[in-house]
Amino acid sequence: MLSTTCRSLSQALQRPHALSAVAQRCLRAPGARSYADQNERAEQPRTFHPALLQFLVCPLSKKPLRYDASTNELINEELGIAYPIIDGVPNMIPQAARTTRQKEKQEETKQH
Repeated sequence: MLSTTCRSLSQALQRPHALSAVAQRCLRAPGARSYADQNERAEQPRTFHPALLQFLVCPLSKKPLRYDASTNELINEELGIAYPIIDGVPNMIPQAARTTRQKEKQEETKQH
């Protein structure tokens, strides 16, 4: 039964004209955007709203974050990490954060 479903889906994907408009939007590859989506995006760029800071905390330390508009990042001063904001949405995955104390660490190693 599962193989039949997979086969049907595979055949439908090979014939995108046979799918409804809703199904085509749902089956589009992640990250792929149509020309209309790109134009809409260019007209209305998403920006981070600083009022969200009252609800957001660092997922690692659970401490409040600071918004840095010049780099478009949320900064955790205590841990020395910065979370990027992409299309107005904070990426709060710790692996996506960059360290902000690299210069301090480099200076310390040079002094020792």
